[in-house]
Amino acid sequence: MAKIMVQGTASSVGKSILVTALCRIFKQDGYSVCPYKSQNMSLNSYITLDGKEMGRAQVLQAYAAGLEPEVYMNPILLKPTSDKKCQIVFNGEVYGNSDAKGYHNLKVEFKDELKKGFEELEKNFDIIVMEGAGSPAEINLRENDIVNMGMAELVDAPVVLVGDIDKGGVFASLVGTLILLSEEERARVKGTIINKFRGDIALLEPGLKMLEDISKKQCLGVVPHFTLALEDEDGAVELNKQVTDKIDIAVIKLPHISNFTDFDALSSEEDVSIRYITNVREFKNPDLLIIPGTKNTLGDLQALKISGLSDKILEYSKEGEIIGICGGYQILGKTLEDPLGVETNLKVMDGLGLLDIKTVFEEKKVTTRVEGTINSKVIEGIEENIDLYGYEIHMGKTTVGEDAMPLVKINKKNNHVENYFDGAINKKGNILGTYIHGVFDGVNFRQYVVNKLRAKKGIEAKASMEYESLRDKELDRLADIVRKSLDMDKIYEAIGIKR
Repeated sequence: MAKIMVQGTASSVGKSILVTALCRIFKQDGYSVCPYKSQNMSLNSYITLDGKEMGRAQVLQAYAAGLEPEVYMNPILLKPTSDKKCQIVFNGEVYGNSDAKGYHNLKVEFKDELKKGFEELEKNFDIIVMEGAGSPAEINLRENDIVNMGMAELVDAPVVLVGDIDKGGVFASLVGTLILLSEEERARVKGTIINKFRGDIALLEPGLKMLEDISKKQCLGVVPHFTLALEDEDGAVELNKQVTDKIDIAVIKLPHISNFTDFDALSSEEDVSIRYITNVREFKNPDLLIIPGTKNTLGDLQALKISGLSDKILEYSKEGEIIGICGGYQILGKTLEDPLGVETNLKVMDGLGLLDIKTVFEEKKVTTRVEGTINSKVIEGIEENIDLYGYEIHMGKTTVGEDAMPLVKINKKNNHVENYFDGAINKKGNILGTYIHGVFDGVNFRQYVVNKLRAKKGIEAKASMEYESLRDKELDRLADIVRKSLDMDKIYEAIGIKR
């Protein structure tokens, strides 16, 4: 079975996007292809059709491969809850919480399951494109490794090593990484890729020749720096802080922000600028304020109060438009209770009090795909119901009081017929919240939100595009860029496929 593993000299060198590109290229070339990352650490997660949780990076890679995302593409997801602890999601379900040392010891238990799962994958696909995490040269973590060279050895996968020239020091990073590998690990590396190049490649070529001479590894290509409307993998990316277009949508960058991919569809809209706020000075006067999801709602609510952002939000709420998603929805409420200590040792906190809702945290995590409708009677200015869809990932149960109205009638949950309400909106109609991640992906709700902001600024209403269609075109553009940049004959040779 053909397979290839993309490893990097560090985090954020472009492993995820190159795996995405290779999945698309192999699919275009007529192969059945599947992405795979044994372990992903990210607060950006997704719920599959069967209600399982996985990392968002493998979701985009699945779409590139023409597949519905499934948890076998990312069997272990680590979701940090603090600087030292994380929640472990294994095969789509919560396994438990652990500190770094505890998880390092747990990895031995997962190894056999990973091998079995991977062997089943190999029966069903022509090519598996694997992704490492961070760097394979983290020599302190080499023992029990299940995501870089340890995983490559487990399934006998060839490796390509990626370095980011935009950071500087790419030659040293590639050579230094190879030096720190064992002789057996170096033999597994079939070549190097330089990513995010800007400028005249003729000036780089002498360095490529020297790199090959020093490393004894062929350079498989140089990928240019590019910008596409595709989601970023995790919080390691640099989030925009500037207003870049007519409509200013500001997102509070909570300390434990999760699922910021919720806003990718919004950023694809004409006239729209998405920026991230970390302090009071950056607040300014946005057209829409979004309080996003978080892995630590109570801790992040406390941080808002300490920073003074909570006061700024309260002042803005008198006339401004606010949307809260998941943890952000909970934060907008009157009280948040955590009697079981699910998130922190804080048992109860006052929320911002902008929505008449109360939240109690429960031990069981809700992980569901949902479809629903916003009744035209609930939101002023719409003449017909708004259909929307998305997914829920939360550990709280929220009740709506008399001074707010339920927002969304849920019609389907995990593809089964349902009949219950989600979210809330205040009577003035300028503050609303929902548990639904991906709520802007559907055309109807996104178009309503953005056109309402356009109308306030005297901008003509516009029809929104289907985000899925836009994403598919961007994936083809990505494949075209990377195909032209890499020596695909050498890539196929590395994975053992003759063309």
